[in-house]
Amino acid sequence: MQKYLFSLLILFFSIGIHSQNVPTRPASVELGSEFSQRDTIDDRMIDVQLSGKTHYTDYKVISYKGDTTYIDTTLVINKDYKFNYLRKDNFELLPFHNQGQTFNSLGYNFSEVSLFPNMGNRAMHFNYYEIADIDYYKVATPTSELAYRTGLQQGQFLDAFLTFNTSERQNVSIAYKGLRSLGKYRSSLSSHGNMRFTYSYQTKNDAYGVKAHIAAQDLTNDQNGGLPELSLEYFETKNPNFRDRGRIETNFSDASSALRGNRYYLEHDYKIWQRNDTVRNKKSYLKVGHIFNYERKHYYYTQESANDLFGDAFDTKTKDKLNYITLQNDAFLALKSPLVLGEVQFKATHFNYNYNYNSAAELGGVLIPPSIKDNSVSVGGSWHTNFKKFNINVETATTVAGKLVGNYFKGSASFKQDSLFTFKGAILINSKSPNLNFTLNQSNYINYNWSNSLKNERTRTLLFDLKSDRILNASAQITQIDNYTYFNDITPIESTNIKPFQADKTINYLKLKVSRELRLGKFALDNTIMYQKVAQGSSVFRVPELVTRNTLYFADHLFKGDPLYLQTGVTLKYFTKYYVNSYNPVLSEFYLQNEQEIGGYPVLDFFINAQVQRTRLYLKFEHFNSGFVKTANYYSAPNYPYRDFVIRFGLVWNFFI
Repeated sequence: MQKYLFSLLILFFSIGIHSQNVPTRPASVELGSEFSQRDTIDDRMIDVQLSGKTHYTDYKVISYKGDTTYIDTTLVINKDYKFNYLRKDNFELLPFHNQGQTFNSLGYNFSEVSLFPNMGNRAMHFNYYEIADIDYYKVATPTSELAYRTGLQQGQFLDAFLTFNTSERQNVSIAYKGLRSLGKYRSSLSSHGNMRFTYSYQTKNDAYGVKAHIAAQDLTNDQNGGLPELSLEYFETKNPNFRDRGRIETNFSDASSALRGNRYYLEHDYKIWQRNDTVRNKKSYLKVGHIFNYERKHYYYTQESANDLFGDAFDTKTKDKLNYITLQNDAFLALKSPLVLGEVQFKATHFNYNYNYNSAAELGGVLIPPSIKDNSVSVGGSWHTNFKKFNINVETATTVAGKLVGNYFKGSASFKQDSLFTFKGAILINSKSPNLNFTLNQSNYINYNWSNSLKNERTRTLLFDLKSDRILNASAQITQIDNYTYFNDITPIESTNIKPFQADKTINYLKLKVSRELRLGKFALDNTIMYQKVAQGSSVFRVPELVTRNTLYFADHLFKGDPLYLQTGVTLKYFTKYYVNSYNPVLSEFYLQNEQEIGGYPVLDFFINAQVQRTRLYLKFEHFNSGFVKTANYYSAPNYPYRDFVIRFGLVWNFFI
């Protein structure tokens, strides 16, 4: 403990000398919702001069869809929720004991649509940067950010980022996120690396624009299969001989899984014709564009000795390898004019995919093919417009050639009443193939080989979202799912035999989420509550009925002249009991189980956060109430205990040159 406090004092002193000035008070930040998970600067932000010539609005963050926010260096409670290795609010996720491992799901989001299936192996994808996770920038001066957090037992997490404009209209950024954390239990090492490079350029007359990125990612996790029966007894009874979790036996110690990927993305467009109406401040144009996306993914599961937990095997050594290669080209034509009340876009897409293993396999006289590959062609369109206080967006697309058959429709409308509130509603209809590992899988383990013909999953979703600093933030999601595809264990007693299934009934899923912060002087109570109900299909689609997070904290400047802003308090996270999904390391997937309920247990974290100029410091005592209970009954999944009490330290440091 003295080591942490000493380090904290040294950082306070050194950072206070070298960093720049900050606002006299931090600005508030909008909470994420079903439609937006990004921090944005509040309208009440105090004017802050980052230097003699620049303002915070000169440091723009631009999403892949073109939405613009700003680099935010304020300290608000929402930043504490996002200070993890994902750098996202994980309210709807239940983490495994070591950072870098996977998450169980406490809720599901159906706010996105697509035509094409994913590869699967979803448990390895939480820290994988997709196209939507890549941002572009426009900054007045070179800008960087350094995020650091201690690991579990040994190691650390570091996310370093640098961006600069070589000219007013040309920007480059480079970022690397590295994680290495040993974990408390045997064979639970996490070793991740995410490299991102972005480039954006716009000509002076705005006729031509381009943005591109390269992402190279390597995510590796040791797999121990959880705890066997005797080890679970030691854990639950809090046997004093096994307080050092490294002394507890695990199911195995010779396995690992890895996800590696490289993506090359390019989006550019050219305005054939454009005109600016300076009187009405409106633009008109006709532009053509092209999007190129090439990505290679490789999933590996290796194990030195085949384990009876997964049944019989072809060979004593397991070296499963899956390749998934995609090439997508989009061509589009867009018209923006007062005649069409906004922008209308027409798009055609060619999608080539190759999901493959090294060779074919034969099982019980049935041939398991080596690959699924094809070319798919789709067409679609969209319409975007702003009318007074309304914003309307409509998108639709359908496949017209190829083995993959799919379509979607997404329509949304939002209304903003000044700074009082913003209300948004959306309808989404989507039909597409299930993830490809439901259709085809090969493994050294005999039970994990299959080739299936599956129906399209069809979802219909209604979304409503209300944002108001003065009232509350609330969202509602109503979803129906046909042909819901899932994994189940058909022999759960002696060994696991995981197979894909499709539900024969429509799933009806309701999710309501409300968040509100209550303030009294220098104290605040931040509350987020989520209620869920599965009216039909609860036997295969499982979620806790209630999830809540409540944070009681104190926040104020400690000294005259505002050199130090402090937040300190306690966060409670709780969800009701339910039959949480089990984890399978061979597939890196979760599957149904009916043996163990988890939940009904509060997790308490005590934190001390501070801001010294451009630096935010985080000291957290995670799950400190674990020492107060006589029996350890906290789990992330069956046989996988949640983490014990641990002290974590970290910081986020911004530089503006």
